[in-house]
Amino acid sequence: MSFKSKGDQSSGSSVSKKWTFLLCLGCFCAGMLFTNRVGTVPQSKGIMRATAMEAEKLKLISESCNLKVKEEKHVSKDIMGEVFKTHHVIHTLDKTISNLEMELAAARAAQESLLDGSPLSTDVNRAESSRKRRYLMVIGINTAFSSRKRRDSVRATWLPQGEKRKKLEDEKGIIVRFVIGHSATTGGILDRAIEAENQKHGDLLRLDHVEGYLELSAKTKIYFATAVALWDADFYVKVDDDVHVNIATLGETLVRHRKKPRVYIGCMKSGPVLSQKGVRYHEPEHWKFGEAGNKYFRHATGQLYAISKDLASYISINQHVLHKYANEDVSLGSWFIGLDVEHIDDRRLCCGTPPDCEWKAQAGNACVASFDWSCSGICKSADRIKEVHRRCGEGENALWSATF
Repeated sequence: MSFKSKGDQSSGSSVSKKWTFLLCLGCFCAGMLFTNRVGTVPQSKGIMRATAMEAEKLKLISESCNLKVKEEKHVSKDIMGEVFKTHHVIHTLDKTISNLEMELAAARAAQESLLDGSPLSTDVNRAESSRKRRYLMVIGINTAFSSRKRRDSVRATWLPQGEKRKKLEDEKGIIVRFVIGHSATTGGILDRAIEAENQKHGDLLRLDHVEGYLELSAKTKIYFATAVALWDADFYVKVDDDVHVNIATLGETLVRHRKKPRVYIGCMKSGPVLSQKGVRYHEPEHWKFGEAGNKYFRHATGQLYAISKDLASYISINQHVLHKYANEDVSLGSWFIGLDVEHIDDRRLCCGTPPDCEWKAQAGNACVASFDWSCSGICKSADRIKEVHRRCGEGENALWSATF
């Protein structure tokens, strides 16, 4: 019995241990499950909260970045605006300094010219007072000792005389002078005749230059240097004494280019370089232009052209080193090669004589200058310029009613 009793006890103890083990295992599993559930939910919530907070921070940062970008764009625009303004101011100052340097150099050149005894014109006495006034243009009419009839025909047609010429200067800012040097024999009969003519009309500008057809390039250079020393003008014009000019139309044409610093206005051409000796317009330095048959560079035809103040000052300052070719229009064009110059080709500065200029005037497109190409001026101008003026002239009222 005691043996049975021990077996029973042993069997019950074994069952009890199994159940205890299973119960412990079950409790352990249940605890693990519970712990994971309880731990997972708060962690998920924490992550969601953290994510929400980070998203909010990112949003704030993004908004801040956008604001900064906008501010930077605004600041960038302001900076660009300031840079543009600064650049404009610098450009203006640079132009002003350049103009002042040109005027100073021109004044020095004028002083040297006066000390050397040039110019010989009575206009020198009025130089200081004239320079206080800014004129629209100075028109220099190229003439010679033998051209008295041509000068009188111009005075009788398109060039106002006496008080009207003074009114032209005072009210319109336009100076007009016949330009002439002196003879090889200074003080001779030719010079005395010119002085007497000038005393009568007061419309001649005397240059320190010996007259001669082959010296036109030198005369042109001295004319611009003298004119810029005597008168402060926007433009300086050279015209031949056998060309008809409508002064008001010329003024209206030049005014359109007033704000441009360096302009060269005329009928631009590029004629052949003539190497053959004995022909008209022969070019002794033809070899400089390349092979035979080559053409000149673009330049304004010599009957009439205009240059701005900066270019006239440039000629005045550099007159001693500017090369002279045989033809004065070629010489002038060569002086501007390499410079930042705007060439303006205006065909109204080289109209033909009637019926050409007459038809254009009737069409409302009045010519600035009229002449015959075949004669490089009006053929027999002393006799025919009155007819050209009658048919192609703009009329006296056009000049006095014009506003420049």
